[in-house]
Amino acid sequence: MNIDVEMTVGTLLVSFEEYLRRVRGLCPGTCRNYVRYAGEFMTTVFAGNAPDPHQIRPAEVLAFVCGASDRYQPRTVEEVATSLRVFFRFLHSEGLCRDRLDDAVPMVPRRGTTLVRHLETVLFERLLSSLDSTSPRDLRDRAMILCVARLGLRAGEVARLQLEDLDWSNATLRIRSRKTGHGALLPLIQEVGTALAAYLQQARPETSNREVFVLHKLRIGAPISGSIVRRAVERALDRAGIAAPTRGSNLLRHSLATGLLEHGAGLQEIGDLMGHSSLATTRIYAAVNVIALREVGMPWPETAS
Repeated sequence: MNIDVEMTVGTLLVSFEEYLRRVRGLCPGTCRNYVRYAGEFMTTVFAGNAPDPHQIRPAEVLAFVCGASDRYQPRTVEEVATSLRVFFRFLHSEGLCRDRLDDAVPMVPRRGTTLVRHLETVLFERLLSSLDSTSPRDLRDRAMILCVARLGLRAGEVARLQLEDLDWSNATLRIRSRKTGHGALLPLIQEVGTALAAYLQQARPETSNREVFVLHKLRIGAPISGSIVRRAVERALDRAGIAAPTRGSNLLRHSLATGLLEHGAGLQEIGDLMGHSSLATTRIYAAVNVIALREVGMPWPETAS
């Protein structure tokens, strides 16, 4: 399809409408609605400037759909989201957009849908800053909690970590099996690596077991279960004086994913980190009503050397 080199929002929408009629075979009414919402989005993002679809950021997509939820009824917001997905697929098919922005369009929660429960960024960071390192068990709990909060590990994945899964030379952490059906190799970022090293060098009881995290009472040196990770999170919340919407390790996973989304990370990127078996699971995080979206993406912290 030929799109004028001197691209304007108008010429782009004309080409989009032609795509809807000829390629998608949509009826005139649906075409009008899709073009209308795509036009509203482009006008909002580029505010009269020459449009460059390559510059569209996932955070802008999320902000627009969240804004639409304040103006329209839920059914209309669903149509806005669908329109944008189709529009972004059109842009990608025409080579006008490098990224698959349709993955950044949030799933619109239907009436009665429960939003993801998470900690706001200030509380999330306050919790992590309050983690104690006084006793051997504190060092263990701190390392476990950071594995969940910074790398998105599930409680069971933390419990199953083995010493061989930590590659200090390459600063990576291996997850042997996830809900995706296969393992994953994650960056062992400095904060997590430092906490793990402190626990292993200063606090871990002597044991023949290869699990990274082991019990410090009763059956000393025996592997932990996922419930130990969840209880560690609950104790940390109590110590920090945080009244959380829910308790346990999933609260930290949800907070991490929501924070990444607010900072402009794509849903595919978040899903890969969290080990989601389906992108539909990751889209649930996009149902959170984000009040303020930063325009600058958050870089990964430096890896441990």
